[in-house]
Amino acid sequence: MIAWQEILNTDAAHYGGGDVTNPDPVMPEDGRVRLTLPPLATIWLTPLAL
Repeated sequence: MIAWQEILNTDAAHYGGGDVTNPDPVMPEDGRVRLTLPPLATIWLTPLAL
């Protein structure tokens, strides 16, 4: 199974944003993934092998 880890989020507090993040790995559920998407920001995910 593959999970996805957020490695960049331009809404993080580090960049002065509202800190809407995905702190835990994102894992597929029933063939879908559920993300928290920050408004007006970019996230970058990288695959993790479990």
